[in-house]
Amino acid sequence: MVLDKIKAPNDIKNLEESELPVLAAEIREFLIRKISENGGHLASNLGVVELTMAMHLVYQLPQDKIIWDVGHQSYTHKLLTGRREGFDHLREFSGMSGFPKRKESSCDSFDTGHSSTSISAGLGYAEAREITGEQYKVISVIGDGAMTGGMAFEALNNASRLNTNFVIVLNDNNMSIS
Repeated sequence: MVLDKIKAPNDIKNLEESELPVLAAEIREFLIRKISENGGHLASNLGVVELTMAMHLVYQLPQDKIIWDVGHQSYTHKLLTGRREGFDHLREFSGMSGFPKRKESSCDSFDTGHSSTSISAGLGYAEAREITGEQYKVISVIGDGAMTGGMAFEALNNASRLNTNFVIVLNDNNMSIS
């Protein structure tokens, strides 16, 4: 299994290009099996497998900051950062969270719950990076459902005035809960 080769952050970068479609299929099979057994968010995670893989191939974690909105689309991210075993106790007391949590992994840069906060949080990281002179990238991933929150629009307004590198990825899958 290709998924067995993923034990730590950035392991995906060691795969052959031909292994990537196999990995995507294995991730989906894994998520369907584990979520069927233990519960969790299924559809939102199945829809971001390739997107998450692409970000993990392009960016360097944990140095670069990926901020998820909404956080329940981060299961592939958790797999690609070496937390496969945690899925046996997903969303259980003392188990792995269904959302990104900084105490779980240095690759989780923001404790995300539900929606409309990723762009604001990303702006905070980008501004902090400028003040400290650090050299990491900031990526806010926001689902179309989170775009229904006014906080996201306020953050977009503020981002338009930012004179720095900051990436916003809109996962527009027409599945907004609105």
